[in-house]
Amino acid sequence: MTFRAVLAGCGKMARGWTDAIARPELAGRVELVGLVDVDLAAAERLRDEAGLDGIVTGTDLAAVLEATKPDFVFDVVIPGARRNVVETALLQGCHVLSEKPMAIAYEDALALEKLARETGRIFAVMQNRRYVEGVRRMRAMVDSGALGELTALHVDFFIGAHFGGFREQMRNILMVDMAIHTFDAARFVAGRDAVAVYCHETNPAGSWYAHGAAADAIFELEDGVTFNYRGSWVAEGAPTSWDSSWRVVGSRGTLLWDGADHFEAKVVEGGTGLVRPGTPVPVPPADPRQTQEHASVIAAFVAACEQGTAPETVASDNLKSIAMVFGAIESAKRGTRLALSEL
Repeated sequence: MTFRAVLAGCGKMARGWTDAIARPELAGRVELVGLVDVDLAAAERLRDEAGLDGIVTGTDLAAVLEATKPDFVFDVVIPGARRNVVETALLQGCHVLSEKPMAIAYEDALALEKLARETGRIFAVMQNRRYVEGVRRMRAMVDSGALGELTALHVDFFIGAHFGGFREQMRNILMVDMAIHTFDAARFVAGRDAVAVYCHETNPAGSWYAHGAAADAIFELEDGVTFNYRGSWVAEGAPTSWDSSWRVVGSRGTLLWDGADHFEAKVVEGGTGLVRPGTPVPVPPADPRQTQEHASVIAAFVAACEQGTAPETVASDNLKSIAMVFGAIESAKRGTRLALSEL
């Protein structure tokens, strides 16, 4: 079955989506029939660069949806325009897969998830980082029980990212635009949801962002598991991976991942001494069919629409990740621990 799709938002991020749709695992499953952008030239440029001759282009989403009658809308607009795009698509009967974050306010996220339920459409989010090979391998390691009972995740994200454009004017830029990836991945790796958070958010000296380029957050996850996050988008000189640097701690051992290619896992089996030596253990491989990032998210979304099921990154699940974002922001404002039930 081939689904018809319109892509809204034809800036730099959009090319990653068109490239993913062209991959072999999605061949014949999705046909792009329309491109929409407030700047018509951007839509026409993407059409030409991606070799989409004859596709409908326009600046008005509702008009392009009416002209093309798609099954899906792929939403790649800037976060501030997301609610209007998703509402328009859902109300015209389309399933929607959006870039992250699913909203720039928690109230908007709740409203969009509610509208998806009311319209009977699937609304999911492009949490492509949970489909990274390393993230899948960490989850497999936790599930294997080799580390014992999971007790904590410690994650560092330090990059000096000079994007320019809209990001430099956003409030809570690290939390809203990037930390959502790490928070969602932490939920996935732990297999547990967050229940409370304490966050300290800053905009360090020399920051080229308007607000909130760095933050430290301590999350309480279910079953007493702790998730510590340290992050900055203005940390020059010694960057981590875009997928962060991870330490996963269990009752019997620890897994380290540098966010790139290096894994190290050791467990302690008895022994004596103040600090007992660890024995290296293998980290399970990931299923290569699940680690294609954008393409894997889109494939899971397409399969869910075919089968009438919920994809892994469906909005009802993603609410639990974005609640971590807005919980951290609210905690930083109050300067105190916040139970996420208070949102």
